[in-house]
Amino acid sequence: MMPESDAVPPGYEPHFRKSPVTNPWEPLFFRQDGSAFCLALRIASAHCNARGLLHGGVISALADNAMGLACVMQVERSSALTVSLSIDFLAVGRLGQWLEVRAVPTKLGRTLAFADARIEADREMIAKAAATFRIIEVAAKTD
Repeated sequence: MMPESDAVPPGYEPHFRKSPVTNPWEPLFFRQDGSAFCLALRIASAHCNARGLLHGGVISALADNAMGLACVMQVERSSALTVSLSIDFLAVGRLGQWLEVRAVPTKLGRTLAFADARIEADREMIAKAAATFRIIEVAAKTD
């Protein structure tokens, strides 16, 4: 059993999508709340910079991932390529905190999608993000 400080909040499951970029940061967790897609993890030393604070690159990569998934989960048989990504860093994340990236699509078009994200560490907002994605249709899988 995990110590209380390492507990995963209710409603989260292991993230279903694996990527070479995020594999070193496992375990990652997700949950869906309507059109919002939340990606989360417990901040560990592998996520931190030399000062022991959550690295901005980790925030950026997770925000990009969560916002892209928030969009493609609303559009059948699609994938997304990042066109633009903007992050505002407002505070710091620290070792042991629960990091949550809550992404919401703001506009879904045929070829472009837009999303915003709120990034929190232990429920304190530490960053906000916005992104534009190029929507790519993917062929249906045939077995």
